[in-house]
Amino acid sequence: MPTVAHGSKVLVTGANGYIAAWIVRNLLEKGYDVRGTVRTQEKGNRLKEIYEKFGYGDRFEFCIVSDIVKDGAFDEAVKGVDAIEHTASPVTFSTELEPQELIRPAVLGTVSILKSALYHGRDVQRIVFTSSCGAVLSVHPEPRIFNESNWNDQAVEMSERDGKNAAPITKYRASKVLAERAAWKFLEENKASINWDLVVINPPFVFGPVIHDVSTVSALNLSTGQFYSFVVAPGEKAPQVLRTNGNSWVDVRDVAEAHVAALQKEEAANERLIVSAGSVVWQDWLDIAYSIAPTHLPSHTNLPRGVPLSDSTGGDVMYQINYDTSKADRILGIKYRTKEETLKDTFADYEARGW
Repeated sequence: MPTVAHGSKVLVTGANGYIAAWIVRNLLEKGYDVRGTVRTQEKGNRLKEIYEKFGYGDRFEFCIVSDIVKDGAFDEAVKGVDAIEHTASPVTFSTELEPQELIRPAVLGTVSILKSALYHGRDVQRIVFTSSCGAVLSVHPEPRIFNESNWNDQAVEMSERDGKNAAPITKYRASKVLAERAAWKFLEENKASINWDLVVINPPFVFGPVIHDVSTVSALNLSTGQFYSFVVAPGEKAPQVLRTNGNSWVDVRDVAEAHVAALQKEEAANERLIVSAGSVVWQDWLDIAYSIAPTHLPSHTNLPRGVPLSDSTGGDVMYQINYDTSKADRILGIKYRTKEETLKDTFADYEARGW
């Protein structure tokens, strides 16, 4: 399948989301025209205002898809676009939800966009689907390295077993597993009649500045909200949490870059690609924040300190989850931002917003 060249029109679903907003901006900067889906006219108007400020208002349009699981929800949206970046998916971490309240919309929304592309997206050449490393990892007491061959069947099994009592993160991860599997299944079952190929991007925790419409700290999404809570919000955190709850991370702008590169690289066709900047524990961020805050976050003089990693009295450090990104590195060629770059730019965003 040929790559999707500059000047093409790309549909971005859930365009007012954290990652999606950066994907839209990256596409516009690289010469693509963009159509974004939003749930309401108000959200679309606000998004258009944002891109007009960046100088791209004439190349961004939006359409309203109020219910992504509704059959035919994307039929009109896919008409006349050359590619699709599908990011829309529920992210809710409530202890009150049954697993299917997350899984059903994630799976049906995925199938909905793929069906619309099959039957109404005559010009679509490639679909890039935003999954998650939550669909890849599984939880173990010892550190592990995961790659694209791994699937988080553990989360699916635990959600089925525990139902409403499953941990919120487990239910979320199960929804990402089943939504991504639904995409690959759809591709296989319809390969004789499909004119497009599929690329799946799997990021871990995503951090970095925000460009979509967020008025307060409490309105931040899960990963950015956790980041603010651990790194900036007053109050000390338990050293064992700061040092042992290790995961991996990536800057949101690098995730956006990966999504655009996935349109441009022919060899990305029908590949699952993990994009990650490496392992991290919260104390890493606190150490960097403490070193740069006087210059880069002057409004905050009481940042959490934790127990610096240079201090052996803080206990062992466990970088528990890491990923082999060699396939994505080879195909996409992303050069990841450092933690310090991400933190400086995030602090600048906080300062500009008065947070």
